[in-house]
Amino acid sequence: MKYSVLEKNLMDQLESKIVDTTPGMMVRAYQGGRIVCDIRVGTTYAYYDLASLTKIIFTVQAMMVSFEQGRWNLDSRVQEFLPWFSHAAVRVQDLLTHSSGLTWWAPFYKEIDLSLDINLRREKLREMISKLEVSDTPNSVYSDVGFLLLGFLIEEFYQAKILDVWNGIKEKFYAGTTLEFHYKNQTPHRLSLYAPTEECPWRRKLMVGEVHDENCWSLGGVSSHAGLFGSIDDVSWVLLNIRSQLLGVARYSVKQKTARLFASRARPQGMGDWALGYMMPTPGSASCGSRFTLNSIGHTGFTGTSLWYDPKADFGVVILSNRILYGRENKAFAKLRPEVHNWIIEGFRKSAV
Repeated sequence: MKYSVLEKNLMDQLESKIVDTTPGMMVRAYQGGRIVCDIRVGTTYAYYDLASLTKIIFTVQAMMVSFEQGRWNLDSRVQEFLPWFSHAAVRVQDLLTHSSGLTWWAPFYKEIDLSLDINLRREKLREMISKLEVSDTPNSVYSDVGFLLLGFLIEEFYQAKILDVWNGIKEKFYAGTTLEFHYKNQTPHRLSLYAPTEECPWRRKLMVGEVHDENCWSLGGVSSHAGLFGSIDDVSWVLLNIRSQLLGVARYSVKQKTARLFASRARPQGMGDWALGYMMPTPGSASCGSRFTLNSIGHTGFTGTSLWYDPKADFGVVILSNRILYGRENKAFAKLRPEVHNWIIEGFRKSAV
């Protein structure tokens, strides 16, 4: 394969950097909808556990569609649709902006009986969430629990089980891709195609082709906060879909007005860098580095994945890796990821001169 100067330089930088950081990394970048960088270093795989990219691939898209259908608005309270949720002041949009006051995470999987039918497991989850308190902090606190609650809202809006909602969203936005949940934690392809994530002490095995997130795994591999698997082509399609929505090209999916609303800053400065479900860059500590403008949107995944798009520069970067094979406490990847984004931007600007 013939590589550009940008790609060669990036590979040279990464080959020494990924040692003790991640087994391998796939990086693809687009400018103006055209690929300008497409590399892989180290040991890479066909499919990756996308972790929290599920939030923007599935849940945010489902929420946009239901918003356009008039199911909810920016003033809607969660309790209007889920009477069992006792906190009357929490709005639907607060879940998307992580400002509901719900805890960031809880080990629900420890209390879910795995012998139960998957629908009964979700009932147990509902029961546990209904008992949670909310804090009165005015700042956004990233919360998987908030997105789990969004899953129940989605089921209510669509009057369907969460997997059926996903199947409809996939048909609408991602037909032809290999994006998929592994229902009942069953892997559809041979294991060698999947990036291994972590030797899990709870499940007592190396996680390969089964979702790493314990709460999602206990729910049967399908959730609104994690669970999707996909390839670099799949996640690139997601990036291009978001781009098309914001440019008003994707009229078949959602209106440009809706896409831009969801991609706009939804929290006051200093209280959280969030659009409606999308991360936005935090100056000085953004996972997309320091070269993406502040109106950029994206998300990261715990397993070592990320997607970022800068509407102003029409530039996007997708990264797939399985960094937690070296342990979930390994922090080196969090330092490397913004550097990768900076190197790509800098290399592209030099090549364009």
